[in-house]
Formats: sequence, C-alpha cells, structure tokens
Amino acid sequence: MYPAARPSRVTDTAIRDLLASYLTRHPDQAERLRPFTAALADPEHVTGLTDRGTRPGHVTTGAFVVAADGRLLQIAHKSLHRWLNPGGHTEPEDASLADAARRELREETGLGEEHVTLIGDPVLPLAIDAHRIPANPAKGEPEHWHFDFRYAFLLNGTPDATDVELQLEEVDDYRWIPLEQADLGQDAARLAAVLAGAVTNRAAEGS
Repeated sequence: MYPAARPSRVTDTAIRDLLASYLTRHPDQAERLRPFTAALADPEHVTGLTDRGTRPGHVTTGAFVVAADGRLLQIAHKSLHRWLNPGGHTEPEDASLADAARRELREETGLGEEHVTLIGDPVLPLAIDAHRIPANPAKGEPEHWHFDFRYAFLLNGTPDATDVELQLEEVDDYRWIPLEQADLGQDAARLAAVLAGAVTNRAAEGS
C-alpha cells in the first residue's frame, strides 16, 4: 500500500468547487459523473481526493494535446495496454489541477510550457471523466475509479517538428492521430470546438 499522502496544495474544497462549476456549465454531464458525485456524497469519502489510496476512487488529471492540423497526441500505456492521452496522479507540489496536467505531460512526453499552450477556459477543465481502473496486484491496488480532470493544450509547433521524449517506465510508444479517429466519445466535439477557436485566435494574432 502507499504511504500516507503529504498535504496537497490542491484542496478538496477547490476540487468540489471546480466540479460544481463544471456541472453548472455542462449539466448534460451529470449522468457521466454520477460515480464521482456519489463518492463525494459518501460520508466516508470526504477527504484526500487527490490521494491515490483513496477509495472508491480519486482525482487524476489528463492533457489533450492537439496540433493546429487537427491531430491529437496519444501515448501507449504499458500497464493498461491502451492508447491514452498523457496524464496521471497529482503531486503535493502541484498548484492546480491544470498544473498537474502540465507536469504529467512533461514527465511522460518531454513536452513543456515551451511546446504547448493551455486553451479553452483557464480554470475549468475541458472535460471530467469517471472511469474504472483494473486491479493491480503488484501495487496492492484493488479495482477503483479515476475521476479525471482533462485540460486541452495546443501544440506550439507541428507534430513532425516536435521531439517527443517518452517516460519509458510507463509509456512505450506515441502517435499523432486525427482527432476524429481518436475515440474520444463525447469529449471530441468540445475539443474540436476549442481547437478551432484557438487556431483562429493564433492566426489573428499573427496577422
């Protein structure tokens, strides 16, 4: 099992406030997030929302990295054997969930603030997802939920001219895939709209 978590700069109150604001803006997402809201309503699940030992689940972050040509960065996750967006657990030093997404992106792909720009709302995530993570006996982890706060980033250059340096302990490949082929479900349309707005703004700034 994991040792006791150090205090996080991302507080439980801040997470609850973000979720409430997100659902106010996107009431159609209530059913998707019912496992998360049900967990928060449980008196035994009121603290340690970013602690990876918290059950039935805990908060994680993800980064949708899109290029101006409409391609999305995905990584091949070793333990889950799936193509995913970069992301993972928060750390105590993360000042916000967006910062946690930036850090995970840098650690897993080598892409830092010089490579990408946050797009969309600067505070609210583009999407929040609740999904099951299978049991991992090697880590002593039972099956549990990840409540994933996903932020969108625009690549500053082009995929072909960008070096991706993988964190080989957890990731063994990457790809740039057309957004419409990335199997993002209900997140795809919102990401496409935010990308279109960001590309238009970038073109206007450069004119």
